Amino acid sequence: MNVHDSERISGLLEQAGYVRAVPTDDTPDIVVFNTCAVRENADNRLYGNLGRLRPVKDKHPGMQIAVGGCLAQKDRGEIVRKAPWVDVVFGTHNIGALPVLLERARHNAAAEVEILESLDVFPSTLPTRRESTYAGWVSISVGCNNTCTFCIVPALRGKEKDRRPGDILSEVRALVDEGVLEVTLLGQNVNSYGVEFGDRYAFGKLLRACGDIDGLERVRFTSPHPKDFTDDVIAAMAETPNVCHSLHMPLQSGSDDVLRAMRRSYRSERYLGIIEKVRAAMPDAAITTDIIVGFPGETEADFQRTLDVVREARFSSAFTFQYSKRPGTPAATMDDQLPKQVVQERYERLVACVEEITWAENKRLVGETVEVLVAVGEGRKDERTGRMSGRARDGRLVHFATETADGESLAGQIRPGDIVHTTITYAAPHHLNADGAPVAHRRTRAGDAAEAGRSPRTPGVLLGLPTIGAPPVAPAPVAGCATH
Repeated sequence: MNVHDSERISGLLEQAGYVRAVPTDDTPDIVVFNTCAVRENADNRLYGNLGRLRPVKDKHPGMQIAVGGCLAQKDRGEIVRKAPWVDVVFGTHNIGALPVLLERARHNAAAEVEILESLDVFPSTLPTRRESTYAGWVSISVGCNNTCTFCIVPALRGKEKDRRPGDILSEVRALVDEGVLEVTLLGQNVNSYGVEFGDRYAFGKLLRACGDIDGLERVRFTSPHPKDFTDDVIAAMAETPNVCHSLHMPLQSGSDDVLRAMRRSYRSERYLGIIEKVRAAMPDAAITTDIIVGFPGETEADFQRTLDVVREARFSSAFTFQYSKRPGTPAATMDDQLPKQVVQERYERLVACVEEITWAENKRLVGETVEVLVAVGEGRKDERTGRMSGRARDGRLVHFATETADGESLAGQIRPGDIVHTTITYAAPHHLNADGAPVAHRRTRAGDAAEAGRSPRTPGVLLGLPTIGAPPVAPAPVAGCATH
């Protein structure tokens, strides 16, 4: 979601006349930090980076530094107090104000701090500079109505605000018209989509509607919440051909006691029941998750229950986190905060357990031929190994060879955004390798765009929301002909 917000920021600045600095330019005119506040290390990274920029700005007085996102919403004027060389601070609700704030700070020669308490403009009404020619993010909602005790997001993003389905589908079609093959529907809790307009089955209907868009080959979504997960969504996933059989569903803990303390309104039995239904409808589904270790009061028995659920769920991947105390959340003031060494030891055991399972699950794919959407930047060792990389339909990372059986290189012919079919020869815990020649290669419009150096630039997509003030006066009708 932050990556997508950054695309909005880039689109806004380009529309205002700014040009992206080249990577070798160490003294850009403007640097924008779009921040996260989910974990404590985000604070440390921001202030460390701001500190490194201070001497650069001292040598180039016209340079401007802006800080936005969740950390800006949380810290507000504290950022300028700690780093007085910052020019602009803007929050999660007023991304669209950034160009004006930069100009105002330049004119007044003083820092501008503007934090709104509620959404000013839905982000999808803003222009966007998309980073990918083949995959696009599409927000279906912002904010969250849940009250998880460890999470600061609802306080910083506000209550859930839903877009109308027609506006979402218009943005998806605009992306497909630009050559995009894959969209990911974004929401803090996609399963509760529709709460604002009273349709609890709205998300499943939206998935099915995406299936009717010609040229859209892959649909993903993140993140659902187990408490709101309904059978109609499983049916929509299974019955809509372009909806990928991949599901990211946060577990957080396998202990019912810890889930209760987290205020996660489901229990492990409910969670595993959803996975069972998903796999019954889609045996090939890859399920990923989020897990927190070391929540206040977590006992060894609680942790063992988490390991039990991990073994039973057979995740294809898991994002694992050590509990991070966030000021302003109920969990930050709970008793029984665990010592760092206990949390670290449990975290290491969890990672080992997860990797044992993900490796075993990946090994099951050796010998299978998979469809890969070729990506850029996924494989850090691609240049050295002569491979390219991309994602299979189930979301797994695949590194594949680019040479034919007779040694001919296909590297110049296969572009990011193209589709290849390749046979898996090796499995690791976090990726798959295909060392033989691709079985098939299909050139796509997304690949054409990548080759030409074009990335989609979508204008703002209007919402079906009421505007403030009187409607504009309609122009006077002009007669098509006159009678004499």
